[in-house]
Amino acid sequence: MTPTGPRIAPLPAAEWDGEAVAAVRSAFGEQAVAGMVSPGPDASPVPNVLTTLVRHPALAGPFLVYNAVLLRTPTLDARHRELMILRVAWRTRSPYEWLQHVRMARALGLADDELDAIGSGADAEVWGTLESDLLAATDQLLDHYRVDDDTWARLAEHLDERQLLELTFVVGTYTCLAMVFNSAGVELDPDLHTVDAPRLPEDSR
Repeated sequence: MTPTGPRIAPLPAAEWDGEAVAAVRSAFGEQAVAGMVSPGPDASPVPNVLTTLVRHPALAGPFLVYNAVLLRTPTLDARHRELMILRVAWRTRSPYEWLQHVRMARALGLADDELDAIGSGADAEVWGTLESDLLAATDQLLDHYRVDDDTWARLAEHLDERQLLELTFVVGTYTCLAMVFNSAGVELDPDLHTVDAPRLPEDSR
């Protein structure tokens, strides 16, 4: 968020037009979108990521369908995916992405010492060999846009071709999302303010 609020204001679900509704329906289904547009008294607010993306429904629909593959039907282990996303969020200084995925990682069983170690990257002592290599690959993609040969060879001992492809899409997708969150000034959802998470480093850029 910028000091004066989001650069692109979220579009409340009650104001979605047919194109926006269709975009969300394509990813989440009729029942889910109905609950967003006409929520019950105990419904949770629609996340700001979604109400921001629907400002461009022609982009939002296909993207949400694609992203659902990474989250709902992945070939990678969900814990491994979240480790890479957390490292991306840390490196990109993206509070929205960081807090969303700290919460998801905790639900998958990541411990406090592991969350604390995300900032140290691949060299932290808490990681096993595969997890260290996944974090190293994440940094290499962020720094050089390519996993180096040695890291790739070690990963290939544990992951098949689909998983190797998917890990590059995970890092690329969540780097892109961090750019959107940071540039559009997406505000934290109310429930993210209560997530217990290590503090992101100050942005020195």
